[in-house]
Amino acid sequence: MPVDFSPASRALQDRFDTRQLADRLVDVKVHAEFTPEDRAFIESRDMFFLATVDHAGQPTCAYKGGDPGFVTATGPREIAFPNYDGNGMYLSMGNVADRGAVGLLFIDFEGQRRMRVDGVARIAFEDPLLPAFPEAQFIVRVEALRIYPNCPRYIHKYQLIERSRFVPHANVRTPVPGWKQTEWARDVLSATDPARLPDG
Repeated sequence: MPVDFSPASRALQDRFDTRQLADRLVDVKVHAEFTPEDRAFIESRDMFFLATVDHAGQPTCAYKGGDPGFVTATGPREIAFPNYDGNGMYLSMGNVADRGAVGLLFIDFEGQRRMRVDGVARIAFEDPLLPAFPEAQFIVRVEALRIYPNCPRYIHKYQLIERSRFVPHANVRTPVPGWKQTEWARDVLSATDPARLPDG
């Protein structure tokens, strides 16, 4: 799907004389299928930002993290990732179930590179990928409509200190986050929440 510039985008492009540049970028950078380089980049990431839109048209943005490879390319135009336990609000995933429209931003802070994927997502409760991701509640599959890199010049250079100890792993008990043991949260947790266990 080509980029459909809004009249407001076109007005800004004309104001700053970037219309030709914008059109050229669409011609040479925007694509609908993942290249081998795209796949390798995405599958090497341990986090991304997910933008969704709610029933009233209000956008929200969420951070999603895991081990490298938790986002996997499953086809020429499809990627998939697990949904792990969170705060129970299901804002982003509710938006996915309701609207489907998503924007994903992958960033390599050490290598100072980023990539955007715009697409349509769906939730898969019974998915063949589920066994590969311990404690995943379901898999989210995203059909890409547009894939394109972003200019890296404003990416601050960071180095990884350590990955979150809360990312689930096979045969390892995932720790319970402290906030689930606070007075305001304890009595309203799901009946199956591990925090309800005696030693949770």
